[in-house]
Amino acid sequence: MSRAPEHTRPDLYSRVTQAIVEDLKRGVRPWTKPWSAEHLAGRISRPLRHSGEPYSGINVVLLWAEAVAHGYAAPIWMTFRQALALGAHVRKGEHGATVVYANRVKRTEAGDDGQDVEREIPFLKAYTVFNVEQIEGLPAHFHAPAAPQLEPQQRVEHAEAFFRAVGADVRHGGGQAYYAIGPDYVQCPPFETFVDPEAYYATLAHECTHWTRHPSRLDRDFGRKRWGDEGYAREELVAELGAAFLCADLGLELTPREDHASYIDSWLQVLEGDRRFVFTAAAHAQRACDFLHARQRANAVAA
Repeated sequence: MSRAPEHTRPDLYSRVTQAIVEDLKRGVRPWTKPWSAEHLAGRISRPLRHSGEPYSGINVVLLWAEAVAHGYAAPIWMTFRQALALGAHVRKGEHGATVVYANRVKRTEAGDDGQDVEREIPFLKAYTVFNVEQIEGLPAHFHAPAAPQLEPQQRVEHAEAFFRAVGADVRHGGGQAYYAIGPDYVQCPPFETFVDPEAYYATLAHECTHWTRHPSRLDRDFGRKRWGDEGYAREELVAELGAAFLCADLGLELTPREDHASYIDSWLQVLEGDRRFVFTAAAHAQRACDFLHARQRANAVAA
């Protein structure tokens, strides 16, 4: 089959964004239910490489959506060759999932003055991975079920410790959750008013992701001028993804907040107008998570 001309083939950014747009049009946020069953790797987890290393950024969203679409319980993924190296093989007829690899290549070009100039050119490369449930002959630990765990009915200590170590000024009271950038504090309703503990920590994760945008931290600004404008929608998508990533890191279920359902239309407008923004949002969310995790290490050293 002949290769389609470069200008007619949908670029990778557009293909990935279109898949997410289609989910959002159905009212599905592909980052809000990245789990389906118990597994040794954890009831709730980021997608994992065959080595156990977690994926990051946009690949988290892509593989969560793939797992939900096909009902995969295991969070582990590998390439065709990695399966062969383990003495296993992908079942005939199985279709893999697309993940991406971003990097920069250096190229020397002639400058306007005739002198050689070295430039860094970003590029995105796609490759295919398969869930371990699509692969036969793998060692048993790739499919091992987790031991039953009691459902938490009270504060989750490791989550409490995580958010304490963040060091944000978190104030409890009232019936609204928000981050106030001027006075620089997070407002959250009392723990007891949430339907379950995980709803509380998911809300706190969302607002702490907003907290990282302060000029003294990650200085993230999308040109937001007022509530509900495009800059507001962009920041809310970053916070949604940041909360999803953090909850997975903490092993907590992320339930979509009902008050955020109205954001879907504004996200659709942003994504349909900028096919690369979901990649940008995922990258910002990853940086926010990395920043909050680094606070854990910094406070541990200080202690």
